Amino acid sequence: MNQPAHRIPAVNLTPFEILARYERLSLAHASDTRDKLEAPGLWRGIGFRVGARLLVSGIDEINELLAVPALTPVPGTQPWLLGVANVRGNLVPVIDFARFLFGERTPLTDRTRLLIVRQGNGNVALLVDEVFGQRTVDEEQRRDAMREEDPRLTRFVENRVGEQQLGIFSMNRLVRAPDFRQAAA
Repeated sequence: MNQPAHRIPAVNLTPFEILARYERLSLAHASDTRDKLEAPGLWRGIGFRVGARLLVSGIDEINELLAVPALTPVPGTQPWLLGVANVRGNLVPVIDFARFLFGERTPLTDRTRLLIVRQGNGNVALLVDEVFGQRTVDEEQRRDAMREEDPRLTRFVENRVGEQQLGIFSMNRLVRAPDFRQAAA
């Protein structure tokens, strides 16, 4: 009886043959997933919450997500610059994102995270209330997008999309903003 390759029992196979079989199955599944993820017209981002606002930034604009490490304060800086953190041997400035955008402190909870974003030749970490994972925006959602009306966000967010009205936040605009780059008090 002929069985599909993924149904063949693993009896009498060497460990190498078993691993090779798992690799073939994994690659077959991965190619299907890649086609879905790279479908034309889809935009992918990382969703996060800053205060009561739900935002999403391009997956290519966020380098890493981290739990909040120990911070070292830096005197003489803006109140939204919380300090620096050692991230794998590199000192990274940590910004309270809600305080920068809205003047409100971000409470530290077990859901609080850092978004690591490229800025110039280094990185900057943005403290957010929570990260809620990858989000996909399709052409229909972009067509039905609403303009951002909050004047504190309009320079970084053009549109809000989807049922949750996620603001598409440009990290590239943020790191080029003169007031963001001027952390000295």
